[in-house]
Amino acid sequence: MEWMVWTTPTAVFFTVIAAMLAGMTAWEVISPTVERKGFLPISTTRGDRFFIGLLSAAYIHLVVVGFTPLSIWLALGASVLWLLILMRWG
Repeated sequence: MEWMVWTTPTAVFFTVIAAMLAGMTAWEVISPTVERKGFLPISTTRGDRFFIGLLSAAYIHLVVVGFTPLSIWLALGASVLWLLILMRWG
């Protein structure tokens, strides 16, 4: 594991992602999902919307880091807000 510098933010990031995946798995076991159509142009399950949200969060962070002088915390806030909107109405 010496090939990567494991900083506290990096460890927190991967821990939160793992916890979110574990939570989604438990939710799926307790209450199986059904496909539905929201504002996305396709029918999606809860897991589909979660994956789209994580992928979108990565792109939001890349845009903020690559093209703006804004704080990464703003990108995190936008990503969380987007994930919540996507999970509810997507």
